[in-house]
Amino acid sequence: MIELYTAATPNGWKISILLEELGIEYEVLPINLMKDEQKSEEFLKLNPNGKIPVIKDRQNDRVIFESGAILMYLAEKHNLFFGDNQEERYSIIQWLMFQVGGIGPMMGQANVFYRYFPEKIPAVIARYHTEVKRLFSVLDKQLEKQDYLTGDKYTIADIANWSWVHVAFWGGVKLDGYDNLTQWCNRIALRPAVQKGINIPPKADPEAIKKAGKKLIS
Repeated sequence: MIELYTAATPNGWKISILLEELGIEYEVLPINLMKDEQKSEEFLKLNPNGKIPVIKDRQNDRVIFESGAILMYLAEKHNLFFGDNQEERYSIIQWLMFQVGGIGPMMGQANVFYRYFPEKIPAVIARYHTEVKRLFSVLDKQLEKQDYLTGDKYTIADIANWSWVHVAFWGGVKLDGYDNLTQWCNRIALRPAVQKGINIPPKADPEAIKKAGKKLIS
């Protein structure tokens, strides 16, 4: 049994989607970001950085934080969505790190300055929009002749990148012109496990999301 400490965010969706894809039993323990539950003494014992998601594997009492590490742990443990050999695995890790080090941080900053920051600073917004679009062009090119980021197999690299890319609009970036990326997004969105995973925990209403975002930058 896996305990999943999470919230309705792209990083949280990565893990709930994978758990649904794996079809294993897990317990959802929602963390209320509006109430700073991720900064509570109890939660900081699980993740000293005070961020979701976190899992606890009751089978071995192991706690894992950081979404990329969690994806790798679960995929390796269950030998699914992580390639069939070392060459495939390192290809997957590359594109997972592309999301962790690029897509996530840049889209996160675009979200902040486009959606939440109290002052609209056009040059800053343009800077992050430009970088997000550059990263999208890299993904679009990678998907030019294949269905998924590392070939014909759907992996944790796809789960990680999709969890962010499919909500690009929230940061003011459109997928128009990125035809391969759009088709990839739509292809993944049709998966039943993905449709269920992005609603765990249930999404907050838009106004609550706005308030949460403002609180996080205050």
